[in-house]
Amino acid sequence: MDSEEIQKSEKKKTVISISIGSSQRDAKGSLLLGDTEVMLERKGTDGDMDKAARLLQFYDGKVDAMGLGGTDLYLVAGDHRYVFAESERLLKQVRNTPVLDGSGLKNTLERMAIRYLADNHIVEFNHKRVLLVCAVDRFGMAEALSEQKCQVLFGDIIYGLGCNIPIRSLAALQRWAALLVPIITRLPIKWMYPTGKKQDSHVYRHPEYFTDSDIIAGDFLFIKRFMPSRLEGKTVITNTVTAADRQMLKAAGVKTLVTTTPCLQGRSFGTNVLEAAIVAASGSKTALPPEEYEEFIKKYNIMPSIERFQ
Repeated sequence: MDSEEIQKSEKKKTVISISIGSSQRDAKGSLLLGDTEVMLERKGTDGDMDKAARLLQFYDGKVDAMGLGGTDLYLVAGDHRYVFAESERLLKQVRNTPVLDGSGLKNTLERMAIRYLADNHIVEFNHKRVLLVCAVDRFGMAEALSEQKCQVLFGDIIYGLGCNIPIRSLAALQRWAALLVPIITRLPIKWMYPTGKKQDSHVYRHPEYFTDSDIIAGDFLFIKRFMPSRLEGKTVITNTVTAADRQMLKAAGVKTLVTTTPCLQGRSFGTNVLEAAIVAASGSKTALPPEEYEEFIKKYNIMPSIERFQ
């Protein structure tokens, strides 16, 4: 291989995301970061943790970075970081390739996206009612929304744990997180987050919080699982949306769809995929510090995708 071929190979990276979610949402795509082309692929395991472990082990050392979807590696409560026991066991399969769960971008990209939408008057937050369906894994978005002049309702206990306890302030969210996160991270992931076929099932749970809000934000699978059939005139701020999901939201009457990750080949990939792509392009073997993610986002102009249905 001559020097030109080596240089070309160095500018092409490969990322694979192993998701605990449905294999029906599998996809391939590519992303250009400067002069580096990153090939992206998502593989769902339909909730099968053993299969996820085998795939992580198989691709270890064969790709430049891996994403872990359908779960988080950890949650933060106050000054403490609590690792999911099941995710920790999965990571024991990996020795050579960095594995990213999207937390680095949830703390940077999603925070920056909310400020960008507000500063450019793309989404008007002033005096609006916002439902963030689950905030414990999206403190960046939660804090950015709390900075705006809007009324935010955090639905973690309502939609994550099935108890009708609305949280209406960031301080209250932090108190609940300090109490519940140490327990949640020791339990099976499926108790908190829809995995496998549950990602395609619908649960009729407290639709009034959706209908009473002007803006619905957060993880799309939570939104899809619990939303009522009509979201007339609503703005949805989310990610990991397929072409079929976009049609479903349009049919439900959604006015504006914002995905915090850019739309690639007809769909938006999860934050874990984009974070893995950035790490791969950087050449790093570990997650990057927040300031480096922010630098990448600004340098390569990684912007939210905005679609007006009405």
